[in-house]
Amino acid sequence: MSIDVRAPAATGSDPAPPPCAQRPSARVKALAAVLPASLALVVGLWGIRRQNTMWGDEAVTYQLAQREPSQIWHTVQHVDLVHALHYAVMHVVFDLFGAGLLSLRLPSVLAMAAAASGVGLLGLRLAGPHAGFLAGLVFALLPQVQKYAQEGRSYAMVCALIAWATCALVANVPRPGRWRWAAYGLTMLLACLLHEFAVLALAAHGVTLIVSHTPKRVLRAWGLTAVGVVIGLLPLVVVSAGQSEQVSWIGGPVRPYPLLVAVVAGMLCARAPLRSRGPVSVAALAVPILVLPGALLLTASLIKPLFVDRYVLFSDMGIALLLGAWLDHMRRPPRYTPAVYIAAIAALAALVPTSLSLRTPQSRSNDAIAIGAAVRDEGHPGDGLVYIAGRHRILAATYPGDTRHLTDLALAQGPVESNTLAGVELPARDIAARMMQFHRIVTVRVARADSLSDPQEKAKTDTLRRHFREHATTRVNGARITVYVRDHGPPPKAGTPVQHPW
Repeated sequence: MSIDVRAPAATGSDPAPPPCAQRPSARVKALAAVLPASLALVVGLWGIRRQNTMWGDEAVTYQLAQREPSQIWHTVQHVDLVHALHYAVMHVVFDLFGAGLLSLRLPSVLAMAAAASGVGLLGLRLAGPHAGFLAGLVFALLPQVQKYAQEGRSYAMVCALIAWATCALVANVPRPGRWRWAAYGLTMLLACLLHEFAVLALAAHGVTLIVSHTPKRVLRAWGLTAVGVVIGLLPLVVVSAGQSEQVSWIGGPVRPYPLLVAVVAGMLCARAPLRSRGPVSVAALAVPILVLPGALLLTASLIKPLFVDRYVLFSDMGIALLLGAWLDHMRRPPRYTPAVYIAAIAALAALVPTSLSLRTPQSRSNDAIAIGAAVRDEGHPGDGLVYIAGRHRILAATYPGDTRHLTDLALAQGPVESNTLAGVELPARDIAARMMQFHRIVTVRVARADSLSDPQEKAKTDTLRRHFREHATTRVNGARITVYVRDHGPPPKAGTPVQHPW
């Protein structure tokens, strides 16, 4: 596609302005925004149901968003405060369109389309129309973007807000104004309230302004706006710090491989003499947002493991902008060769297997719908039900009908009544006593390693080991569903090694 960005011919003795300084027409802006958004929308809708599967984090959103606003508020006082705004947004969506897989994921698809549109406009403003829509198209096709465009969580919305906040920032450099800074600050604050690690993009924006040698008045205005964002975010940070147990699962070796690959590719692209249209260059904006958020999170992980690639999903804006500008640079003579097209086609072909795999149940760590269905199929009416560990109860509770004919032996108070994610369990002694009243017990054990030192979890496993035998096991994506039958024989002798079913 050829986009004509030539300005009207100059009159009299005035020379025509250089092409990179010309203001793009409304048609060019529309193409740079609409083409990437359309591609992101198509890619996002492709296989959006993922073969009717829902992984654990989505199951949390699905269940909490169906609660009343007051119940959501009371729940986030104890856990998941960082996602409170997202649950409120999804509650409104479910009220309008009903709860289901499509209504759960469609907001993320639309948000990622908006993010691609913002990236396209950023590339246009920084490096020209071709670089703009190429950057937007690259962004829509990135594997991480495709993945989180189809998840009922806040990450796509955060990405969209940061993309458009960055557009406002770039617009503020040559033409600062109070309303523009207010728009930037409010958009960034919304992104941070959706997920507090979005504040890392704020730090990247500050580095961009510094390396671009922007006027002091611009730096001062950005600093005041950034302080306002941090002050608005501070209550969430203070309260959520008391809920740090909810990220205890992050422990273990950090694997930032997708981010590292993107950083290396981006730095290689940044070495090319990329076109610049204004006071902020592509590299000055893209490199900090690509490198800094992940680097800060990795550094913090040396003290407490916090790094998860989706927490800095917005960093993909940086690699998209650099690749878009690099492709635009390579397509122009004398650098243009057929090898550029061949390389682009090869890259698209390499994306096909990854794109296909992202739309399968195995692309996520578990499948709450499959777990609930397996419990329903394996259990008989009147059987007991035990979750090991209890916090995984939410995985099988996505559709309550799956477990309605079973008795949850450890449950003292349900999730909704207790304003928790997984409910409140009985004391260890009472759990063991209830288990001894049943002949058959269905257990749900998530494949991830869990600490069973908690007295309640120890009571469950000890009772099963001493008094029950494994009858059948069904493995589903992310969990094992095991049926135990009461063993009426004598308990094993002390010291006898026991082979646990998991």
